[in-house]
Amino acid sequence: MNAKGICSSAGRYGGTFAHVDIALEFASWVSPEFKLYVIKEYQRLKQSESYQNRIKWNVNRELAKVNYTIHTDAIKEHLIPSLLTKKQIGLAYANEADLLNVALFGMTAKEFKDKFPKKKGNQRDNATIEQNIIMASLESSNALMIRQGLPQEKRLITLRQLAVEQLDSVLKYKATKRLKNLE
Repeated sequence: MNAKGICSSAGRYGGTFAHVDIALEFASWVSPEFKLYVIKEYQRLKQSESYQNRIKWNVNRELAKVNYTIHTDAIKEHLIPSLLTKKQIGLAYANEADLLNVALFGMTAKEFKDKFPKKKGNQRDNATIEQNIIMASLESSNALMIRQGLPQEKRLITLRQLAVEQLDSVLKYKATKRLKNLE
């Protein structure tokens, strides 16, 4: 036959075999009902994948929010004097949030908004699942360092180092898992 993706063999257990893409196209041509079935199943599969990814992202985003509470409690207990105004208190929290943003994303919230004005939400809302996992870890680590009395400059260096190491580990794990799935 000399066709790419199709082979035929004669004999008792012979037959014509084709690559799955070619077989599906041929079956779609033979039966419009089958073609509609394949399209509907493909759409259902993609919708299911999207839903599962959204759930994973939401769970990790919620985890980061819970750890943010741990983080803000440490700020309130150790960094905010009782004589500050509400605006000054808000700036203290924003300053610490930006410390984490710079450690993980390499930019403050304002820099993110300036760089990506059309994106909805903040950096964390637009972060990957891996980045949200790491943000949760950084929030806990920063809360611990705040309680230990470390200055912000030292915390930023440590947090950036943690972010780089953790992101590298998570991405290596993900790549290894993907390779194992191919075996």
